[in-house]
Amino acid sequence: MKVLLVNGSPHANGCTATALEEAAKAIRECGAEAELFWIGNKAVNGCTGCRGCRDGHCILPDDGVNSLIDAINAADGVIFGSPVHFAGPAGNLHSMLDRVFYAKRSFAGKPGAAVLSCRRSGGTASFDVLNKYFTISGMPIVSSQYWNVVHGNTPDEVRQDLEGMQTMRTLGRNMVWLLKCIEAGKQAGVEYPAREPFTPTNFIR
Repeated sequence: MKVLLVNGSPHANGCTATALEEAAKAIRECGAEAELFWIGNKAVNGCTGCRGCRDGHCILPDDGVNSLIDAINAADGVIFGSPVHFAGPAGNLHSMLDRVFYAKRSFAGKPGAAVLSCRRSGGTASFDVLNKYFTISGMPIVSSQYWNVVHGNTPDEVRQDLEGMQTMRTLGRNMVWLLKCIEAGKQAGVEYPAREPFTPTNFIR
């Protein structure tokens, strides 16, 4: 049982990583594997809408997008972490997730959660943006005891956000709990609901 924690910050060991590591520690304490994935700090092009996706992968020159798709495919659950930039997720992560979810189309049934780090504000607005990737893909959203946001301008300040750190630990435990529930359901013969063929409907008549 493995949870992938994606660090969408341009800083490998900054505030976002600090929050994700706290969740990862709780995940491991619950007996699951936690893998940290840093998207890096090189520029990531956004989706061009070329519709050339093949086998659930993007055909644009790989700048980490396909590696992330493979990592998500190999995980049982996923947590996307991002700093807040102008009341939204980091641009590189946003661009990457647009391509990941357009190419793959669906990670249906795979639990997901979003984690945000901010100096002061914009956390819940960014939280809402990341959660939309889950809801459009049939992914159960894992909650915590509060919105999954930590506050601080440095990793040390984030560690002083005791409620934020507690929220991360609760998130990690809740993620493993849901994964165990899903596994128990499968063993009892409860499978993810069959999906109807997609019926796209435009509003132009």
